[in-house]
Amino acid sequence: MKKVAIVMGSTSDMPVMQDAIDILKEFGIEVDVDIVSAHRTPEKLFEFGKNAHKKGYSAIIAGAGGAAHLPGMVAALTPLPVIGVPVKSSNSIDGWDSVLSILQMPGGVPVATVALNGAKNAGILAAQIIGTSDTSVLDKIIAYKEALKTQVIEGAKSVNSMK
Repeated sequence: MKKVAIVMGSTSDMPVMQDAIDILKEFGIEVDVDIVSAHRTPEKLFEFGKNAHKKGYSAIIAGAGGAAHLPGMVAALTPLPVIGVPVKSSNSIDGWDSVLSILQMPGGVPVATVALNGAKNAGILAAQIIGTSDTSVLDKIIAYKEALKTQVIEGAKSVNSMK
């Protein structure tokens, strides 16, 4: 099944998390999106985390700002791979609190962590996880990376022509 869950702590995270949604759709991967606050809706968090693997997801992307407990708590509850997106929020310390909260997980509870506001890379990483067992997704990732390479080569040509 090609399906990824994307959860975030509040609607204010949506502008950042939209990048993950967009890239996954570009790869033809179904996306379910929800707001799940580790602090304001802990019951919803527990229900989601304990049952996500029963809903056909291949991976979970969890974005959070500030204290950023959502990705780690989801990872504590699910057997699925979790990709954390630290979000620079209005109450954060330049985002470093979010980065460190997601990055510094204890042994046995891994969370793959992307850059601050790096939801696009979280989506690409989720697609790469799916691509290990789905050749149609893998082919799209290969084409995407080739397009990135072409953009760099074309950019270099335009810079060199300005000399």
